[in-house]
Amino acid sequence: MSLSAKRIIVLLLAVSAAIVGVWAAAFPVSFYNDFPSPGRHWVSTLGPYSEHLVRDVGGLYLALLVLSTYAWRRPTVAAVRMTGAAWTIFNAEHFLWHLLHLDMFPLIDRVGNVVSLGGILVLSILLLLPDRSADGTGSPAGNSNAETSRTEANNGAMLPRFQGRVEGIEREV
Repeated sequence: MSLSAKRIIVLLLAVSAAIVGVWAAAFPVSFYNDFPSPGRHWVSTLGPYSEHLVRDVGGLYLALLVLSTYAWRRPTVAAVRMTGAAWTIFNAEHFLWHLLHLDMFPLIDRVGNVVSLGGILVLSILLLLPDRSADGTGSPAGNSNAETSRTEANNGAMLPRFQGRVEGIEREV
């Protein structure tokens, strides 16, 4: 998967985090009573209201928003993978918990939980897939064959080398 495609996924996750994060952090009672939309009661069905818990959930999503926004604005392989790892860890646990507690919801909300949480989990996992260059050659995004060879020849280290100039003298860093 290309870094460009992953950047779109990061943007989708950021939008999701912004909606949930702002709603839960700024309007906790509304989030508790109305999430995911008025008439659907996915949070209030699970137990009594706790402003602390709902605002903490909002804070968690806002933190994921910050990370996702950084990865979207500066899309490096490392930033996108770290974002994918953070979302995957959270979403795997979140999805599993809800999967084990679907019995308290009507069928439409069971389906909604599985589809929405499962979809976000799949997007998170996609960010962890190996990167492909935009030209489809299969070499890591942003690495030419020469750069990859230099990297591999660097005593097995996986750090790319960059060429630069210091006071008019070319050197390899």
